[in-house]
Amino acid sequence: MKKVLVAMSGGVDSSVTAAMMVDAGYDVTGITMRLGAPDTIEVEPERPNCCSLEGIEDARRVATQLGIPFYGVNYEDIFREQIIDYFVAEYLIGKTPSPCMVCNRELKFGKLLDLAKTLECEAIATGHYARIEQHPETGRYLLRKALDVSKDQSYFLAALTQEQLQCALMPLGEYTKTEVRDLARKYQLRTAEKIESQELCFVADTNYRRFLQDRIPEKIESGDIIDKDGKVLGKHQGVPFYTVGQRRGLGIAVGKPLYVTQLNASDNTVVVGEQDDLLEDTMYVERINLISIDKLTEPIRAHVKIRSRDDGGPSTISPINDTEAIVKFDEPRRAITPGQATVFYDGEYVIGGGWIVGARDTTVGGVYNPE
Repeated sequence: MKKVLVAMSGGVDSSVTAAMMVDAGYDVTGITMRLGAPDTIEVEPERPNCCSLEGIEDARRVATQLGIPFYGVNYEDIFREQIIDYFVAEYLIGKTPSPCMVCNRELKFGKLLDLAKTLECEAIATGHYARIEQHPETGRYLLRKALDVSKDQSYFLAALTQEQLQCALMPLGEYTKTEVRDLARKYQLRTAEKIESQELCFVADTNYRRFLQDRIPEKIESGDIIDKDGKVLGKHQGVPFYTVGQRRGLGIAVGKPLYVTQLNASDNTVVVGEQDDLLEDTMYVERINLISIDKLTEPIRAHVKIRSRDDGGPSTISPINDTEAIVKFDEPRRAITPGQATVFYDGEYVIGGGWIVGARDTTVGGVYNPE
């Protein structure tokens, strides 16, 4: 009997995953990562948090209901160092982070995979909405979009390695959210009617600006809002409080809509411009992780997403070296945001992904100058 470690957050998706694994005859052990309570602001009751004590207790009770062993592991220090500190540091240098992607790679399929091996489990099962397949010829493990496109989480899994994908089970990828709810009721799980948890599990009220202000007030300083010619138009409240493409909250009036086009942490300025100034036809990408192919040796065509809720668009990806590339969009894209993840698709399959350096970078790897 195959031993499987199921990551249980106390939500309906991971609860159904555990029940499905038991139903399929696996030797199942449930595990919950204690990542630390969200910050001091009280979470609204209708928006539960996966890091809360309530979530851990719900996971334990579901495990008891299913008759499987259940353990909790304390990863608070690791979560703080690898996720929260990264989250804060990225904003401080004018980038917009993607903490869920890092958490998936480093914790859910990193530390938990190490733990699974210690417990002699052959796989980790999670409640992610995505599909994993093995290519019959190349043997590579492929990441595919979920059947329910509205719930698809393949974007957030694009940093996973071949070893991690090989050991991952994601049974919900073949179901819609409605069907998952129905399965929860069929299994009579206590979490069947539990609503979705919030995206940023460690920011209780989803207000990342308040979160940053509470954690690093001494590092957030007011500075100049300037246009692309360097003319001062007003004052900003701190570079970490802004992101590329932002319009609201600028506090300046010049008779036309203005948007954040660039964040300069080095001189503490926020650059603004008109909507057309946000359009770019080129993007530079670093730390590329490839899934469907082993190496990018020549330009390829792909459908490229530049953020999680982006529809994506046709593009050409040209390698600079093994870990960096330049992306040329068929049509200009709006608000290329440094720090965000980009994911490359071939239809429903993930080719790979990387981290956005920017639209105008001239020092990618120190070897390429698009000027």
